[in-house]
Amino acid sequence: MKYRFALCAFIIVFTTTLTLSSAAQQNKNNNNAVAQIGGKKLTAADFENKEAGDLLQARYQMYQSERKVLDKYIDDELLQQQAEKAGITVDQLLDKQVYKGIKDPTDDQMEVFYEGMKSPDQPFSAVREQILDHIREVRRVKARDAYLKSLRDNSHIQILLVPPAADVDAQGGNVRGSKDAPVTLVEFADYQCPYCSKVVPVLQTMEKEYGNRLKVVFKDFPLPMHKDAEKAAEGARCAGEQGKYWEYHDLLFSSHEVDVLSLKNHAGELKLDQAKFDTCLDSGSEAAAVKKDQAEGIRLGLTGTPSFFINGHFISGVADSAILHEIIGIEMPASSSAGASATVPPTAIAQASGK
Repeated sequence: MKYRFALCAFIIVFTTTLTLSSAAQQNKNNNNAVAQIGGKKLTAADFENKEAGDLLQARYQMYQSERKVLDKYIDDELLQQQAEKAGITVDQLLDKQVYKGIKDPTDDQMEVFYEGMKSPDQPFSAVREQILDHIREVRRVKARDAYLKSLRDNSHIQILLVPPAADVDAQGGNVRGSKDAPVTLVEFADYQCPYCSKVVPVLQTMEKEYGNRLKVVFKDFPLPMHKDAEKAAEGARCAGEQGKYWEYHDLLFSSHEVDVLSLKNHAGELKLDQAKFDTCLDSGSEAAAVKKDQAEGIRLGLTGTPSFFINGHFISGVADSAILHEIIGIEMPASSSAGASATVPPTAIAQASGK
C-alpha cells in the first residue's frame, strides 16, 4: 500500500508539473494574457521577463519537492524489486534482511539518553518505553538507509528530472575550460562565502574529470553582508589583466584573506606587476564589471551563494559532486559522455547558502 501511495504521489506531482510547464510554454508562445488590469492585458511573455527571478525560485522549490518524492519512489521501487525476487512482501523483506540484527538498547544506555533529555518532567520508569521505541525507530531508519544505499550502489539508476532553467549569459565572466565544451557550468559566488570555499575542490576535481567536455564560468555575486567581497572580486579581475585570474581566484578561496592589504600581498605572491595591480585595485577600474555580474544575479533572483547554472539549469546552495555529476550527465551528449555517467547515488539537494 505504501508503495502504491508513493507511486501515485509521484505520478500526480510529475504529471501536474508537466501540465503546468506545458501550459506556461503555450501561453508564452501564444502571447496569451495571464491577467488583465482594466483594459490592459498582461501577457505571459511580459510576466516571464519581468518576474524571472521570483519565478525561477518558485520553480526550484517545486523541483526540490519533486525530487524528494522521486527519491522516495525510487527507494520504494528498489525494495519492491528485492521483495519480488525473494517472493515475499516488502515488510517481510525489511524484517528478515534489514531489521533482523538490530539490538535493543540496554537500560544503562536508555538512562544515559534519559539524562540527556532537556528537563524531563517524568521519572525514567514512566518514559522508559517511549525511549525504547524512539531508539528502536532510529536504529531501524539507519539500517534501512544503509540497505537502500547498498541497493542503489548496485543498481543502474539514471535520474532524468532536471531543475528549472533560466537564461544566463554564459559568454560573460571568466572561463576555465574549452569554449566548445558541450556543457557549461556557471557559478555565481562570493570570495567571503565559506560555502563557496568548500565547493572549490569539488569543481576542480570535476574539471579534471570532464576535461574539454566541461566549461566553467565564474561570476561575481558579492553579498551585502561581506564588506570585502566586492573588492576581492575586483582584485581577481585586476590579476586577470596580467593573465593570472584563476591563480588569484584559487588563492583567495584557499587563504580566506580578502582585506585590501591582503589582496595586494596576494599579487606579490603571484609575482604580478605590483604597481600595476595596486593602481587597478585602488582606482576601482574593475568595479563596473563586478556590478554587471551582480546585477545579472539579482535579475535571476539569487539571494545566496554559491548558485550554479548547468546549461542554464539552476542549482542553489552547496551542491555536492553527486548532484553536479547528475545534471552534467543528463546534459552531456551521448557522444561525449565516455568516462562520466549520470548514474549517481541519491543526494540531498543542498539548501545551505551564504546568506
